[in-house]
Amino acid sequence: MFVAAGILASRLMGLVRERVLAHYLGNSGMAAVFKAALRIPNFLQNLFGEGVLSGSFIPVYAGLLGKGDSKEADRVAGAVFGLLALATGVLVAVGMLATPLFVDTVAPGFEGEARAMAIRLVRILFPGTGMLVLSAWCLGVLNSHRKFFLSYLAPVVWNLAIIAALLVAGGRGLGEERLVVVLSYAVVVGSVLQFLVQVPSVLKLLGHFRPSLSMANESVRQVLRSFGTVVLGRGVVQISAYIDTSYASLIAARALSTLTYAQTIYLIPVSLFGMSISAAELPEMSRAAGTGEEVAAKLRARIEAGSRRIAFFVVPSSAALLFIGDVVAGALLQTGKFTGGDTRYVWYVLMGASVGLVAAALGRLYASTFYALKDTRTPLRFAALRVCLDAALAWFLAFKVPGLLGLPAHMGTAFFPLSGGLMAWFESTMLRRMLARQLGPVKLPRGMGKLWGAAVAAGLTGLGIKVGLARVLGPMPGVAQEWGGHFLSAPALHPILLFGAVVLPFGAIYFGLTWALGVPESKSVLQRVLGRRLIR
Repeated sequence: MFVAAGILASRLMGLVRERVLAHYLGNSGMAAVFKAALRIPNFLQNLFGEGVLSGSFIPVYAGLLGKGDSKEADRVAGAVFGLLALATGVLVAVGMLATPLFVDTVAPGFEGEARAMAIRLVRILFPGTGMLVLSAWCLGVLNSHRKFFLSYLAPVVWNLAIIAALLVAGGRGLGEERLVVVLSYAVVVGSVLQFLVQVPSVLKLLGHFRPSLSMANESVRQVLRSFGTVVLGRGVVQISAYIDTSYASLIAARALSTLTYAQTIYLIPVSLFGMSISAAELPEMSRAAGTGEEVAAKLRARIEAGSRRIAFFVVPSSAALLFIGDVVAGALLQTGKFTGGDTRYVWYVLMGASVGLVAAALGRLYASTFYALKDTRTPLRFAALRVCLDAALAWFLAFKVPGLLGLPAHMGTAFFPLSGGLMAWFESTMLRRMLARQLGPVKLPRGMGKLWGAAVAAGLTGLGIKVGLARVLGPMPGVAQEWGGHFLSAPALHPILLFGAVVLPFGAIYFGLTWALGVPESKSVLQRVLGRRLIR
């Protein structure tokens, strides 16, 4: 609950950030340059950040805390911090020197002024990404001590720094080129603040914190052995993200910015439910990990309960993106320079993303179980295989299928998340089967048929309401003609009002049907919200 609350606050601020960014930059070329520049140094955070520390540092550190060996745990925390800071500093310096190569590799479609601006922005952003890596170390310490809220709330200050810069600089009427430079410096300031807000709480938990570079300790060496494997795994995943970025830049600058806007939306349910449940389970599974049927039974029970909670929330999220994604995107992004046509374009990408949301969220839980078992190689093998298959499939779907179907070339953007979703199902299935070999039967969440039935019914209802309003009020001007048929067009209604008119019935129908079908998670949620007496 605390992880989800922190992530929810952070994601909401992220949506505010994207809405303000869309207002001032829209889907312009400079928006694409800024988003590509922000993604390039992000490889450092993704390589050494939360995912890697969750797979290497937390299992060892939380295990020591579970044994009551706080002094050894403090030594491990100090050594990991020192080594992480050294490695991050070196990579930041190398990254700033090699920025032109990164830009040409990740965004080969950028030329001339766009390429020059991307290089300038990336060099500004690199040091801030290094601070985010150290912020992830704070998260590892806090989570291991069961202090979840602050570590996931901290990104709020990062978003606030960017929003403040947008409002001040954009309000003064700065041109787009000057605005993205100001934004890049604001990202660095926000990264420093995100680290600093966690430091006091971390120091209170660490009784004798002394940063060091020593690798003599066996527990530290165990972290480093796992660290290398998980870094490779995260690197493989990043290659997949950069392939999508590279492909999108070849389609059009607008395609790249649309893809990143859509990712901001479709990653919310994965982060809010998949990440929160996996992050909360990892320290507990690390304490329980061992050998014997009793331990295996405990881990299976935690996997089953976690996967049911994930599915209950992510299944309707998938249906919402598929059936009423333009309603969601319009409420979050449609303002200023971000038009109804841009919203429709984002919806097509969200349709593709809806295929793999459940698999991506479940895959996080399965990977966390392997990390708790101190097995980092199995997730790496399947991540590498997934990326290779995804690269080939994404190329075919994005660049060949639109032509075969008679679609405009820019519609290929919608096939990137579709390809990734199909591969997410492959990866999560293989991880689940490998877990079953070690722990015994590990099955998909029970009641998936009921969840999908309720979600599809809710989605069709929401779509029907939208279509009915469009017939009464007329379609949104210009959107039907430019972006598709009249049947799916949003009505000429303010996006926020449309969101309330469509999404509220969607949620009510989903919760009502799942409760009527006897889904335990629905009853639990409704009991918390409405009170036990009302739903007996």
